Amino acid sequence: MSLANQAIFPPNRHALYEAHGYSPAIRSGDLLFVSGQVGSREDGTPEPDFKKQVELAFENLRAILEAAGCSFDDIIDVTSFHTDPENQFGDIMAVKGAVFDQAPYPNWTAVGVTWLSGFDFEIKVVARIPDGQV
Repeated sequence: MSLANQAIFPPNRHALYEAHGYSPAIRSGDLLFVSGQVGSREDGTPEPDFKKQVELAFENLRAILEAAGCSFDDIIDVTSFHTDPENQFGDIMAVKGAVFDQAPYPNWTAVGVTWLSGFDFEIKVVARIPDGQV
């Protein structure tokens, strides 16, 4: 069986995947391309508390990584999207620091945006799938 373009879903599929017709991640060879993850509850609604929304986005990301046999240590590229970067930076850095607490850190691009479909933070990553998981 080829591993190219294999969709990866976490154990609890969130409503957003079905409602918007996308896969949480695509596994291609030894790379995992994870779609933008937001702080959504299982029904697809945003978590209203910003810091909790960021924490939940990372929890949703963790579930997808684990479904592919990966962890945060396997992430090589991060892109995050922020609706109010200047005011959100402290909360984001607190959560980021708890997840990525030692070097080497993944490379990271942060982008300020005006709209995230009701959310205020989104994170997408590329990870390398560990040997033995491919």
